[in-house]
Amino acid sequence: MFTPIERKRYARQIIMPEMGMAGQEKLRAGKVAVVGAGGLGCPVLQYLVAAGVGEIGIIDDDTVDLTNLHRQILYSADDVGKNKAITAVEKLSVLNPFVKLTAYPDRLNAENAIDLLSAYDLVIDGSDNFETRYLVNDFCVELNKPFVFGSILRFEGQVSVFNYQGGPTYRCLFPDAEEGDNCAEAGVMGVLPGIIGTYMANEAIKIIAGIGQPLSGKLLVINTLSNSQSVFQFSRSAEVTPVKAPEITARQPATENTREMSYDEFESLQEADPEQVMLVDVREYNEFEADNFGGENIPLSEIPESIGTFPAGKKVVFYCNSGKRSMQAAKLLAQSGYEGQSFWAQQW
Repeated sequence: MFTPIERKRYARQIIMPEMGMAGQEKLRAGKVAVVGAGGLGCPVLQYLVAAGVGEIGIIDDDTVDLTNLHRQILYSADDVGKNKAITAVEKLSVLNPFVKLTAYPDRLNAENAIDLLSAYDLVIDGSDNFETRYLVNDFCVELNKPFVFGSILRFEGQVSVFNYQGGPTYRCLFPDAEEGDNCAEAGVMGVLPGIIGTYMANEAIKIIAGIGQPLSGKLLVINTLSNSQSVFQFSRSAEVTPVKAPEITARQPATENTREMSYDEFESLQEADPEQVMLVDVREYNEFEADNFGGENIPLSEIPESIGTFPAGKKVVFYCNSGKRSMQAAKLLAQSGYEGQSFWAQQW
């Protein structure tokens, strides 16, 4: 039973017919592990704690840095140098004393993942590197737990739900364990993690309370510079086999119809049959205008809505500075059933 104070605290949620007292009770019974208490983890934690999720474990071995403060607004200048997980528990306990919070000031790895994640029903990945994302995915598959995914870079963010009720996993969407730019290298608008983290918290609340339609089999892409949103669908691979570290960073073929292309191969294709090659720069318009290698300019966030415009049978070569965005674009096109081949490349 809820105390009168709890009923009043959650009144605006309970009053909604989709949530009701039954949904609020599910939230109180919910157990969530949040990997990373940084840009994405901060808003996720603040909203889940405020919503009344019963138990939350916070996993992060990092310390607060001065460069974090423009976006990780859970912390203040006085917290610089302190462990994020421990500091987050201290601050969030004040926000809602009815939530059980546990700090794990450790880095998630293959040795401690089962111990850290097995006690929780749902995992939220707020990490900022591919190695941890694949690690979270593989152990969630092994432990049969759903996890909410989010990523941010510059002005663009992504949200999805993986391994939910037999749905697709992270490897179904991104089979290649490859590194790309991160916020420290490419930058990030301070408000972006707040927007994406709030979406992630919303997905978690829906899953725990059993309401709405989670983003399972769907990737939401939000570009705050152009105010565009796209959702594209993907399916579970025929065989989903967890890959343990250190294999998670190994390079693997993406799909039969997409792979990375070198500059020499691109030149050869152009010389042999230029009409069969379509070059697409997936960076933002301002990046393309400042410096480009030619071709068409279709930002990554606009690829899902532009898939129907690609001529059938072409060899489509996507490129960007690091290869990260172009790799995602190539996979989106390949997974859409495009009758042709798609490639990705770094800017030559």
